[in-house]
Amino acid sequence: MARTGTGGAGGNRVKGARRPEVRLPPLEPWSDGALEPDGDYDGVEIRGADLAGQDGAGARFMDCALTDCAFDETGLRHARLLDSVLTGARGVGTDLAEATLRDVELVDARLGGTQLHGSVLERVVIRGGKIDYLNLRTARLRDVVFESCVLVEPDFGNAVLERVEFVGCTVKAADFRGVTMKDVDLRGAASLEIAGGVERLAGAVISMPQLMDLAPVLAAQLGIRVED
Repeated sequence: MARTGTGGAGGNRVKGARRPEVRLPPLEPWSDGALEPDGDYDGVEIRGADLAGQDGAGARFMDCALTDCAFDETGLRHARLLDSVLTGARGVGTDLAEATLRDVELVDARLGGTQLHGSVLERVVIRGGKIDYLNLRTARLRDVVFESCVLVEPDFGNAVLERVEFVGCTVKAADFRGVTMKDVDLRGAASLEIAGGVERLAGAVISMPQLMDLAPVLAAQLGIRVED
């Protein structure tokens, strides 16, 4: 199930993202100790596990809770995370390239260099925490909300963003080069800094203060010289 965000629809208003409503069933504790490639994890709770360096490529996580786990260099390429909640995830270099995240909540993560290029995110909320150097190149994001988190140098290069919201988050040096946007709401970002691709903001809505902040970058992109 999902609920619609506050953006709303109608007329020329930006359409709000549909947020996930994850309702986990009673979970079984996971005690296997190591992930397996193409493993099937259904209705389990993985708590406080050190998954650093493990290979879970192609694994499926359905109705799962992963809490306070370490994901340093964890291999989850082509993994599928469905109807699951990840809380307190931490690690550097987690490989989620070409993964699928659907109806997922990522809460209070502390991640760096996470690879999500070529991935598909649908009805995903990323709330709280800090993610450095997030790689979302060529990814497809639909109904995704970044809420009250810090994103440092996120790379959205050539990604497709539809119904994506930035709510109360800090975005530093975002790269939007080659991005395609539709109903992307940047107005709620507490801080918005764009390092590249400002010309790709068609399909997004920003606030008047944000427009003033971006004016020098926009002027440079258009070749306008501003003098006193």
